[in-house]
Amino acid sequence: MKPLLYTFRRCPYAIRARLAIKVSGVEVDKCEVDLRDKPKALLDCSPKGTVPVLQFVDGSVIEESLDIMQWALAINDPEEWMDGGNGPSAESLALIQQNDGPFKNALDRYKYAVRFPEYPAATYREQAEDFLSELNARISKQGYLMCDQPGLADMAIFPFIRQFANVDNDWLSQSKYKYLNKWLDIFLTSTLFNVIMQK
Repeated sequence: MKPLLYTFRRCPYAIRARLAIKVSGVEVDKCEVDLRDKPKALLDCSPKGTVPVLQFVDGSVIEESLDIMQWALAINDPEEWMDGGNGPSAESLALIQQNDGPFKNALDRYKYAVRFPEYPAATYREQAEDFLSELNARISKQGYLMCDQPGLADMAIFPFIRQFANVDNDWLSQSKYKYLNKWLDIFLTSTLFNVIMQK
């Protein structure tokens, strides 16, 4: 029996888990979760009730998307996302933590500005721009975030930049972040992304 991945198609955390699983070639079954009506089986194995969650036949689970990525890539990493097979570098992990922390916090407020009326959406967008600037600078020098080919940091972060772009794509496409826009488009038009996003 295969591990079971609880996922939600548009969730950036679930997207990055599916990207790693797909590229690794590891086979899993998938359960698409309705976040407004979460299945009891998901809550039984992972009471936090968020996706993705990977449940194994023995009942053990991996509850964090980055851990799921590293689990899959430890089995098979054909495109060397894990820094040449040596595991993710400290620099790569630090960049992902910056994405998952301060940037995600600003992104949530930018996307759902009506829920955070203390400031206009533009203020939350400005809070996210420090991270966008760093990514743009990195990409301008080497094509991708860590080197001249995609790696774990790129694949873990790009679903969140996609979500940011979807709030106001015209603003981002016309912004000064031209290298970031090109980088994002590479992933959005990739076969890998479009396969894992199929309904």
